[in-house]
Amino acid sequence: MSAIPSSRPLVPGLSALVLTALAGTMAMMAFVAVIGPVVRLLGLAEWHAGLSVTAAGVLWMLAARRWGVLSDRIGRRRVLLIALAAYTLIYVAMALFVDAALRHPPAVLLSVAVLVGTRALVGLFYAAVPPTAAALVADAVPPGQRGGVMARLGSANAVGMVVGPAAAGWIARHDLALALYAAAALPLLALLVVWRWLPAGEPAPTGPQRPKARMRVFDPRLRLPVYAVFAAMVSVSIAQVVVGFFAIDRLGLSPAEGARVAGLSLTAVGVGLMLSQALVMRLRAVSPVRWIALGALVSAVGFASSALVAVQWQLLLAYGVAAFGMGFVFPSFQALAADSVESHEQGAAAGTVASVQGMGMVVGPLLGTLLYRGSPSAPYLLVGLVLLVLSVAAALHRPEPTR
Repeated sequence: MSAIPSSRPLVPGLSALVLTALAGTMAMMAFVAVIGPVVRLLGLAEWHAGLSVTAAGVLWMLAARRWGVLSDRIGRRRVLLIALAAYTLIYVAMALFVDAALRHPPAVLLSVAVLVGTRALVGLFYAAVPPTAAALVADAVPPGQRGGVMARLGSANAVGMVVGPAAAGWIARHDLALALYAAAALPLLALLVVWRWLPAGEPAPTGPQRPKARMRVFDPRLRLPVYAVFAAMVSVSIAQVVVGFFAIDRLGLSPAEGARVAGLSLTAVGVGLMLSQALVMRLRAVSPVRWIALGALVSAVGFASSALVAVQWQLLLAYGVAAFGMGFVFPSFQALAADSVESHEQGAAAGTVASVQGMGMVVGPLLGTLLYRGSPSAPYLLVGLVLLVLSVAAALHRPEPTR
């Protein structure tokens, strides 16, 4: 009797990667939950908070590809240790400053400079984690089987998106600075886990025995995964930034009730992501391209239907459906990028995808708020159109030959 191959591809240190994704996302989202009260208490303007988030997205966009290429050269584990150590130190510095500033508020210019600068550096160093983790999975798992493993990382991110703001908000009710200290402990935990449980692996060889990755930013093999990640991130960030305003204006709620409904909507997003990514993990025979086509179509329907919302439960349902579709898309564009390139290009490919993810984080909020000024429904209709185009593009996709 022949041996039956394992249905679970082995990734050394996968649990450490999953915990790192969870802790990193929780820390990133915890900042979003507390920045509003911090800005108000320090006498800053709302746009200062937006500037700090945008700065992090810009540095993420500029750095992610370089981190991926660096991991091809010096090894995945080393890059993760460097990035997580810097992430932890900067987050601790930010927490110390906020703690001191809340007791003795400094000049506005100093507060803005420190908050924007530290948040930007957090984005710079955390940008190393997603591409390096994705490249590590691609190193260990053969083409065609990566989607299910990528979905485990995606599920950890989804849980972090839900738990991070909720936990930070609960702690912040008692002590704002303590919420940031708790968030700073998360990347430290991830650093210790990676150092202890992620195998070192073989260092990336240099010289003629290993071709050097010289992947172009607009490599034709990555056209679909790059468009998929951009469309997905623009759509998600637009939906995040306008939901609070939409709940207040369309449903006639007070600001406090609008914030509550916005929180419930984002919780529905987390639940939808976790459910659909669990399906991706189970149905490993489905190709990444098919998941993208199906997920983009489902998500397009969910987001576009938000434009017709009249009561609260409809908004929660629309966001849940949209997130359910997104749960198919997110791990699949990572798996498709990995399947489209050679082994020595995995870090560069994952970094390219992560850079475009950062670009979507920058473009989405700006575009969404501008469209919202014209009509509350306009952002949702645009997202529906963008995702419908993605679904069609995935359905018609023919892979480029690897070189």
